[in-house]
Amino acid sequence: MSAAAQALHSPHVLREYAMIADGERAALIGPHGDVAWMCVPRWDSEAVFSSLIGGGGRFAVTPVGSRYVWGGSYEDGTLIWTSRWVTTDGIVECREALAQPADEHRAVLLRRLRAVSGLATMNVVLEVGAGFGRHGMTRLKCEDGVWTGRSGNLYLRLAGASEATVHGGALHLHLDLPAGTDHDLVLELADQPLASAPVAVDAAWSGTERSWKDSVPQLLDTTAPDDARQSYAVLRGMTGTSGAMVAAATLGLPERAQEQRNYDYRYAWIRDQCYAGQAIAACGPYPLLDDAVRFITSRLLDDGPSLKPAYSVTGGRVPDEADLNLVGYPGGSARTGNWVNNQFQLDTFGETLLLFAAAASHDRLDLQNWRAAEAAVQAIIDRWQEPDAGIWELNNDTWAHSRLICAAGLRAVAAHAPAAQGAQWTSLADNIVADTARSCLHPSGRWQRSPSDDRVDAALLLPTLRGAIPIHDPRSLATVAAVRADLGREGYVYRFSQDARPLAQTEGAFLLCGFNMAMAVHQQGDETEAMHWFERNRAACSTTGLFTEEYDVEQRQLRGNFPQAFVHAAMLETAGRLATPPAPDDRA
Repeated sequence: MSAAAQALHSPHVLREYAMIADGERAALIGPHGDVAWMCVPRWDSEAVFSSLIGGGGRFAVTPVGSRYVWGGSYEDGTLIWTSRWVTTDGIVECREALAQPADEHRAVLLRRLRAVSGLATMNVVLEVGAGFGRHGMTRLKCEDGVWTGRSGNLYLRLAGASEATVHGGALHLHLDLPAGTDHDLVLELADQPLASAPVAVDAAWSGTERSWKDSVPQLLDTTAPDDARQSYAVLRGMTGTSGAMVAAATLGLPERAQEQRNYDYRYAWIRDQCYAGQAIAACGPYPLLDDAVRFITSRLLDDGPSLKPAYSVTGGRVPDEADLNLVGYPGGSARTGNWVNNQFQLDTFGETLLLFAAAASHDRLDLQNWRAAEAAVQAIIDRWQEPDAGIWELNNDTWAHSRLICAAGLRAVAAHAPAAQGAQWTSLADNIVADTARSCLHPSGRWQRSPSDDRVDAALLLPTLRGAIPIHDPRSLATVAAVRADLGREGYVYRFSQDARPLAQTEGAFLLCGFNMAMAVHQQGDETEAMHWFERNRAACSTTGLFTEEYDVEQRQLRGNFPQAFVHAAMLETAGRLATPPAPDDRA
């Protein structure tokens, strides 16, 4: 492999990737114009470009003949990305998007090169590698300036590369673009035979622009509306026609090097989708709220008390873990599937009720949704005393967070129920809180993780945020103070202390917890401190404005799968809540 090809196959630090997405799948684009990750036809399919984890396939548009530096930006409130290279000879850009409205069987990748100034000399390389690179391109032919072929069971078509030649199983194209000129490349990948006519490129761009404009609200009444819109766009891009939102676009990106904490998050986690729906509801009755309610309703009506923590985007079972036999992202390993199937996570039932209550506050619940809410309540009645794996998906225990979130959900949905039913649910919430206080109240007055684990846990910020107990209850005040003191470092928050080592040596700061801390102190009335937590965590994003699950405070690096949807949800909700003064003091 040549030095140039090796550079395209070498992964970058995560802050240097942009993501484009259409709801059904995503592509990560690196600073060499390389598509380092893309699964087709849907999120959890096998990848066709997988250099991110050591697999095959490449689609790159890269300046040649001079030195260059890279940058870029998203168009406001969209996942339309423009890469920008400043070379020694000029400036060249590549506008990139996955076309919308999306087709669940066909991905359309739009790339429009533009020579902004000076002559732009570009190399284009396409090598579709279905099955994480196991299958090369076959049956390649060019007719009327359009290339077609196959890769594994996928059909491919590339327009805009009529002069390309085949070398080493890949298409290679050299382009010289005079200043002020454009050149379009359109790649179609599908699991069904492609339509007879290639994509009409101008119409595809117009449709994509219109789709983003129609689906992403302005959010002008939030703190940091530009970032709020971008987080909404990320959530929109990660939510498909089924209503399912994937937790992340990728797999195998390590939370910490060599510690085997790398997972496949290309599935819909019930909890994460509830977080996203509640975040949307905090800003307004926008369509993503309806998507979340629709998907969660279907899962509850199908599975009831046997609700799984996660599902495929089609509502099916998450596959078990399997090794891909690839080298993986540095520090991690490449495995598909997820072992979460074997877990019971009690708090998901509470989160579903919080979602339904948030939707009801905007008059967005119908009879079927209410039936799902009743199913969730019944599951809590049946199972709230069982040990579960908890929010952090650990060993089974009687986790305080799980129980208290169920109480919060019961209280929230009871406010929208008929009087007698609401009273029963509120009474159950009172019983759960009282029972949890008997076993999980630390001698200092704060909540502790479980009866056998007296550590403080940042997840215990959530029950008060969601209304399980009052804002100024002494237990709430003590828990926020303990999280701040024990788990807060340099404006970030860690989940819990894992052992005697300093927090930063065991894992990264958890950005979800940082945003929750901002909301917690704001709820208690300290708007200045809340903005401090918000701004610190808002800045822990990539160059492209995307968040991962964790942030390595010491090395200032992003850790974990990329991007992580629930962090964008937390950022959005915090931006919405901090724009409104705290509720009046409720200590009376």
